[in-house]
Amino acid sequence: MPVPRRFDRQPPERDPTRINERIRVPEIRLIDETGQQVGIMKTQDALRYAQERDLDLVEVAADAKPPVCRVLDYSKYKYEQNQKQKAARKHQTQINVREIKFRPKIAQHDYDTKKGHVIRFLNGRDKVKVTIMFRGREMAHPERGEQLLNRLAEELGELAVVEQRPQQDGRNMVMMLAPSKTAGEDNHGAHEEEKVEQRRPIQQRPAGSADPAEIEPDRI
Repeated sequence: MPVPRRFDRQPPERDPTRINERIRVPEIRLIDETGQQVGIMKTQDALRYAQERDLDLVEVAADAKPPVCRVLDYSKYKYEQNQKQKAARKHQTQINVREIKFRPKIAQHDYDTKKGHVIRFLNGRDKVKVTIMFRGREMAHPERGEQLLNRLAEELGELAVVEQRPQQDGRNMVMMLAPSKTAGEDNHGAHEEEKVEQRRPIQQRPAGSADPAEIEPDRI
C-alpha cells in the first residue's frame, strides 16, 4: 500500500514558501492541479481539496488579495526547480580575468611572446588586464607605456574590446581588454603566431660556411 502523504511536514528552514498548515489566512484564491482557477474559497476547504488528491496546497502569491495558492506535489515541484537552476548555471559563461605584465622598453621578441598569451586568453573568452610596470626613471615617461598599450589594443582589434583605457595606477599603467564577439571563433592565435614567426630575424651563417643539411656524412 502507498504510504499516506503527511500534511504536517514543513519545507526546509531556508525555504520561506508556506505550504499546507503554514497557510494561516482565512481564505485564498485556489488554482487546481491542472492550472485552472477554482476561485476564492476557505483555506481549510482548499487544504481538504489538496488532501483528497494526495497533493500539497502551496502559496504562490502571498501579496495578492486574497493570497493565491496552487495544488501540486511540492517535493516534485522543488526538484524540478532545482534541476532547472542547475541547467541554467551550467550554461552560464564564466569570465576569468588574466593579467599580463609588460615593461616600457620591452624587446620585440618578448612583446610577441606576451602578445601571444593575450591572444590565447581572449580566444578562451577571458578578460585580460594588461599592466605596464615602470621602474626608476621610467616613471618620467608614462607616454611610452600608453603608446605600448594603444599599440597592443590596435593590433588585437579583431579579438579585443577595450573595457578600460590606459590608466596610471601608482607605478603601473593598466588597460583592461575583454574578448570581442568574434574571439575564439576561429584559430586567430595560430595566425598571429605565424605572423610573429615571420617577423623574427633569421640567423645568418658566417660567410663561406656550409648549411649543415648540405654536408654529406663521411664515407668509410
